[in-house]
Amino acid sequence: MDNYHIKPTEGEMEILQVLWQKGHATVREVHEALNKKDSGYTTTLKLMQILHEKGMVERDTTQKTHVYKALVSRDKTEKQLVNKLIDNVFNGSAARLVMQALGNHSASAAEIDEIKKYLDSLK
Repeated sequence: MDNYHIKPTEGEMEILQVLWQKGHATVREVHEALNKKDSGYTTTLKLMQILHEKGMVERDTTQKTHVYKALVSRDKTEKQLVNKLIDNVFNGSAARLVMQALGNHSASAAEIDEIKKYLDSLK
């Protein structure tokens, strides 16, 4: 399914993160995983229904409790969102995005080694 022109909202992304981690889950399981004090169960339900309408998740209705599963891949979704961020915020400069990200967040030694290996592979 090629729905990568659809861009998930922040709330929808949080739900997708849970589904990617768990593989499949009920609304209750997603809501508990989100552990949001300021958001009710019905908000989670509504967002999951919207994700289903957008074609980003599938819903198994064969049991009493519906089970949801992501139809969009984590990798493609992340790439799409990063490309949008690079274009809209950093005037197309991936280098500016990386420098900003590394300047604002402390990366572990293992993460820095992984970044170095990736950069070396690009040469």
